[in-house]
Amino acid sequence: MSEKVVQPGPTHPLPMPAWLSLAGKTAVVTGGGTHLGQAMALALAELGASVHLVGRRGAVVDAAAHALCAQGHGAWSHAADAADPEAMTAVVADVVRRHGQLDVMVCNAGGGQGADMAPNIRLEDLEATLRGNVGTTMVSAQAAAQVMMPRAQGAIVTVGSIHGTLGSDPRLYGPGFRRSSQSYHAAKGAVVNLTRALACEWAQHGLTVNCISPGQIPKASIDPVTRSRFLADVPLGRLGEPADLKGAIALFASPAGRWITGQNLVVDGGWSAW
Repeated sequence: MSEKVVQPGPTHPLPMPAWLSLAGKTAVVTGGGTHLGQAMALALAELGASVHLVGRRGAVVDAAAHALCAQGHGAWSHAADAADPEAMTAVVADVVRRHGQLDVMVCNAGGGQGADMAPNIRLEDLEATLRGNVGTTMVSAQAAAQVMMPRAQGAIVTVGSIHGTLGSDPRLYGPGFRRSSQSYHAAKGAVVNLTRALACEWAQHGLTVNCISPGQIPKASIDPVTRSRFLADVPLGRLGEPADLKGAIALFASPAGRWITGQNLVVDGGWSAW
């Protein structure tokens, strides 16, 4: 039997498939000036979206937006508190004024308040942490939904954490490492289930709402003791990097995820699979 040999032709870059492209789309990323938010904003821009970065520190989001523009992307910055309904309504209104619509809202703003652990957590720290995670998510999602619903389309992406579904082992942390308190666990757990509730409520309006829960993606300043202990608990054998969230945000924000809603995608190198 003869074998037919097909000679490969010259290779050319293929255009981005329509089911992944965000060309002509607009996106807002709260907490978009640093770390995880910055990486997700870059991913959206690389898919073709015009990206608006929101953060309380104007200089930080300005710098991040300028960095995106320097790479040839369309980016804008807004100094605003994502937990402030009036501020986020104004941000969304500016996006619509500039581009005609809002297609993607990434509710990334978050963080923890206070360093005390239970049973010494102060109520004011708990309330501040809930505001900084659940409040920012609800406010940003609602501001986006108000303009997405009339068009019957839009993707809302929330950002949880493995701490939203798991406890943490205090034995893993080196001396002086600032751990996430139980307030943060409670807040991120609320974000995960708020995502499900919003997905069910807004599906009738054509919106998708999904959550990304990152694992251990530390900043460079992490101490070597904690780093080595974390490594031992990651099946894939390395700690995460901000760019490791690019695939998840691309899935949920693009047409590739148009039939996915109410889900919590854990991106943790297998940490939670042990």
